[in-house]
Amino acid sequence: MDQIRVGLIGSAFCSNIHAEAFEEVANAQVTAVCSRTRANVEAFGRKWGVSNIDTDYRKLLERKDVDVVVVAIPNDLHREVVVAAAEAGKQIIIEKPLARTLDDADQMIAACKKNRVKLMYAETIIFSPKYVRAKKLADEGAVGDVYLVKQGEKHDGPHTPWFYDVQRSGGGALMDLGCHGIEWARWMYGKPKVKSVYAHLQRVHHKKTTQGDDNAVCIIEFEGGVLGMIEDSWAKPGGMDDRIEIYGTEGVIHCDLLHGSSMRTYSKKGYGYAVEKAGDTQGWTFAVFEEAHIYGFPHEMKHFVDCILNDKQPSETGEDGRVVLEILYAAYESAATGRKIEWPYKPGRTDVVPIDVWLRANPSRPGTIST
Repeated sequence: MDQIRVGLIGSAFCSNIHAEAFEEVANAQVTAVCSRTRANVEAFGRKWGVSNIDTDYRKLLERKDVDVVVVAIPNDLHREVVVAAAEAGKQIIIEKPLARTLDDADQMIAACKKNRVKLMYAETIIFSPKYVRAKKLADEGAVGDVYLVKQGEKHDGPHTPWFYDVQRSGGGALMDLGCHGIEWARWMYGKPKVKSVYAHLQRVHHKKTTQGDDNAVCIIEFEGGVLGMIEDSWAKPGGMDDRIEIYGTEGVIHCDLLHGSSMRTYSKKGYGYAVEKAGDTQGWTFAVFEEAHIYGFPHEMKHFVDCILNDKQPSETGEDGRVVLEILYAAYESAATGRKIEWPYKPGRTDVVPIDVWLRANPSRPGTIST
């Protein structure tokens, strides 16, 4: 096999980015796409030149012209689709976060092992060229011994409204955005074991929209005493912000992922893939040039395709995604209890979403929690 045939499950914001990314992968081709909404999937097919469209993911999994599926759908559907894809013998690329609960994650990982397929965790920012360069500088000793890394992602809300439903998503801004920074910090240090997690969460902007947190700070201590600090927000107006800081004993690296390559733009109606989020791009904004490339999506997909073609271990696996999810559980528990969560750690319940413990500690927050 010298060409990988790709099936996209989902046709919204993320799948548009994936379709764009695969156009830069010479030995891969998107051959099929599915989405429950026919009008959406038909429009997606026309836009990206994909003729094989389905409204049922099971039909896509039956296709002989699909070797790998990219799962970019709401978090509560991840387990069902990944298990079915594994049983169909498809290689799997799963968008972050890995799953809604640890129980779901364990079932997904087990199904992939049983059926001998790869479960590749799509954590894109570790493939971002700017961030890869920053890590290389740090690894070369440019800033001495690194003792603190910081990552922040901030904007005014998720791309799709289902994420406001915490029982579908698993949490708020920390769940949506924090999974990026957590895995980036692990990657920066060579994926050491966690020693402790401390977090503080707020809901300051979307009080009438969601039970979830919309502003979060999380501090992770790793073995060796080094720290990762993750800052995430759905409460920041003015568009997207994504940046890192790396502190060492002999220097510091600051990296702004987006603004350094952007175009100062004014638009009355807004622009971009996420039509429902057009408000983000109305007025004066920083229009990003080659966003998919800056974020590392083509680099990520090239890596995963190479792993399939040459039977290599991917740099990001389902097990990595599970570690991130476990840290998210600890962060929500820390925010609920006001204490640092030490390792070894096991959540009280792994069948409920990570934010559940925080909601239980804040009963005045509206909505339903699990029982």
